[in-house]
Amino acid sequence: MHIILQIVFIVLLAVGIYMFATKSMYIRKNILMGREEILTDQPKRRWANVLLLAFGQKKMFKNPLVAVMHFIIYAGFIIINIEVLEIILDGILGTHRLFAAPLGQFYNWLINIFECLAIGVIIVCIIFLIRRNVLHIRRFISKDLNGWPRSDANYILITEIILMSLFLTMNATDTLLQMRGYSHYAEHITGNFIFSGHLHTLFNSLSSKQLAFVERSAWWLHIAGIIAFLNYLPYSKHLHIILAFPNAYYASLEPKGKMHNMPEIQKEVLYAMQPELIPAEAAQAETAHKFGAKDVMDLSWKNLLDAYTCTECGRCTAACPANITGKLLSPRMIMMKTRDRIEEVGHNRKLFNKGETDGKSLLHDYITVEELRACTTCNACVEECPASISPLDIILQMRRYLIMEESNAPQEWNSTFSNIENNFAPWKFSPEERDQWTVDAH
Repeated sequence: MHIILQIVFIVLLAVGIYMFATKSMYIRKNILMGREEILTDQPKRRWANVLLLAFGQKKMFKNPLVAVMHFIIYAGFIIINIEVLEIILDGILGTHRLFAAPLGQFYNWLINIFECLAIGVIIVCIIFLIRRNVLHIRRFISKDLNGWPRSDANYILITEIILMSLFLTMNATDTLLQMRGYSHYAEHITGNFIFSGHLHTLFNSLSSKQLAFVERSAWWLHIAGIIAFLNYLPYSKHLHIILAFPNAYYASLEPKGKMHNMPEIQKEVLYAMQPELIPAEAAQAETAHKFGAKDVMDLSWKNLLDAYTCTECGRCTAACPANITGKLLSPRMIMMKTRDRIEEVGHNRKLFNKGETDGKSLLHDYITVEELRACTTCNACVEECPASISPLDIILQMRRYLIMEESNAPQEWNSTFSNIENNFAPWKFSPEERDQWTVDAH
């Protein structure tokens, strides 16, 4: 029977890892659909960002209470899953509490820490469920989260509560069976643990066989739940648990608000102002350029990584002055719509590889002109994001496409553009007459 259970466990583990690896490779391919962008300079600053922003969650501490709770649920869940290593080895080798004997008292100390964190995770998850569903905080009741996004957040919180409860149940029944000297449980006497020991009263009335059944059920459900959770992550906003680290490393190190000029346009302006600088072979060497971004393939791979990293917390939208004043723009929705479009293009990859399209694009079909024009480029969304995401960069690239490729701008803007092109200034005066107003004033 033990051999059969070992085989079942190994198959379950292998299938879970294979499914996660397959989906991870799919997401990686989707991210690499974006155009190339080199972000490997200043490695020391980048690793500092990983430590402070991704693991330390530095930006979250603008609201210390929420930050501490978030850190408990994040660090607690990661640290507790170190215990999963023992469960995996026990399942493969057919052992029970493999690390108990070698680690001795340190093992008890470690499990007690895990239990403290488990209680912390349960408490914080309950608080977060109340914040999301009872307190009606604006960014959580926003229509941005209608449908699956709202359910997704609740499912994750409930799942974490269940996994932590199974962990405590497993420990409680295990130590009770040790006290009774039942079967192989008596081989490693760990003694009671700090919290699960208080649960003995719930199980005391059960027979030893029933207790063993509960312990084994909790053990199997715990590891199966973690494997299921691992494979749920790529379909959930909680993928940021993994992607926050590379996203922090590749975050822009340039000052916020710095915009990148297009060399081709800079050259055109220079030649217009100083025609003598135009090289003789310029006309022959001229090539067609595509400006801005219409679809996800026109964005950089970092923009696409941003979209997959977004945790849909809504801090960006809550800080957006355009959204606050009732405009259609929501930076959170910019990232969610971008991710939706990436997924759609990924599913139709064979079609796009043939040079064909599905007749849709990120611009117009997913993100509207009205949303893009509402942006004031104030960088509030970039400043607020705890995961080093820049919705503004995507907005700017699509606005650039609207102007440069579609000539799609309000009439007032077009007049300004025309004056700059013809008169080298926003005003409707030729360069020779630009100072005429000083003469007329006298």
